[in-house]
Amino acid sequence: MGLLDLCEKYFNSSNLYEVLQIPETASEKEVKKAYHKLSLKVHPDRVSEDQKLEATEKFKVLGSIHEILSDKNKRAVYDETKSVDDDDFNVLVDKDWTVYWRHLFKKITEEDIKAYEKEYTGSQEEKDDLKQAYLTGKGDMDYITDHVQFARTEHEPRIREILNKMIKDGEIPAYKIFTHEPAKKKQKRIAKENREAKEAEELKQELGMTSGPNSLELMIRQKQQSRGQQLDSFIDNLATKYGGSNKPKGTKRKAASKTEATTKNKRRK
Repeated sequence: MGLLDLCEKYFNSSNLYEVLQIPETASEKEVKKAYHKLSLKVHPDRVSEDQKLEATEKFKVLGSIHEILSDKNKRAVYDETKSVDDDDFNVLVDKDWTVYWRHLFKKITEEDIKAYEKEYTGSQEEKDDLKQAYLTGKGDMDYITDHVQFARTEHEPRIREILNKMIKDGEIPAYKIFTHEPAKKKQKRIAKENREAKEAEELKQELGMTSGPNSLELMIRQKQQSRGQQLDSFIDNLATKYGGSNKPKGTKRKAASKTEATTKNKRRK
């Protein structure tokens, strides 16, 4: 089965750009970013055992697509013919795509996360995320703190100030659950955050983890199922900011601090 057939089988489209969910005019950086985002979801090391076989095939397909679209000559041929040389693809199939992936993306460290948080806090991007979460969650602060990066309870006064200004300016409606949140609801949120932080620290101690990159990577896996969507967004942003290729061929693995994450480090190998 050729690459385009596999694209249709696993991603319901034989168009390489549609598989990566990007326009044909996408830049090399956008191609890489899209490949990274999708490959994180199907990386064989990041799925359950019963999903591993299919995830491995999807991972190979995505790697092959990136190999083609990141090569100017191969991309030009594909753009003109909308076809792929299956002989060339058969060579790509035998490639170790895990190694290829690691060479493309460097590891994200705890320092990267802290730097990103500093830049994100107070930015227009944060305001846009707060507005979207507020509207989607209809003013529920539990929803907002669960879906906005770094929206820990310690930041609630600042977050409320931002959202109250939007309400005053007519950008968003004034939901009663936000303007008159019951004290017990907030107390439960704080208790949950403290409980998650304690569990993260206990797990860290149990596994003998340090604060290095490997610790970050293992910790974040614990958060994948419950907060997969936010994690994708978070990692996507980090990858864009800090995840460029290393000259000496570093490693990039999907990493964020569980300790940061479980104290409501929201987001998104």
